[in-house]
Amino acid sequence: MIIRVDFDSSEAIYLQLCKQIIIGIANAEIKDGDNLPSVRELAEEVGINMHTVNKAYRLLRQEGYLKVDRRHGAIIAVEVDQVKAQLQLAEELKLSLAKAISKGIPREVALEMVEQIYEIYLNGNSVS
Repeated sequence: MIIRVDFDSSEAIYLQLCKQIIIGIANAEIKDGDNLPSVRELAEEVGINMHTVNKAYRLLRQEGYLKVDRRHGAIIAVEVDQVKAQLQLAEELKLSLAKAISKGIPREVALEMVEQIYEIYLNGNSVS
């Protein structure tokens, strides 16, 4: 998995890292049990501060996407708590749908987009 950071983006770099790793899991580019690069390795590879990578890994651990082991480093370990995951999804969708409504995107278009994106992930295709 190749991590790319947009240094011109207004989005924080650690959030960009988190999103790319989560998308990598959804695309099956990285799987449960796979090792991620060490904090130092990823920082050097991407050209960012180690604290930024550490912050991303910490957030991913808190959200149940990875575990950190002193001997083996960061390992993908997706915790599946369906109730918690559904509550988190509902919160994220509330904001996304509020934005869509504010911009005048019709309900049918938004629902079709969700279906299309969901199918892309189910079929193992890449989404950016």
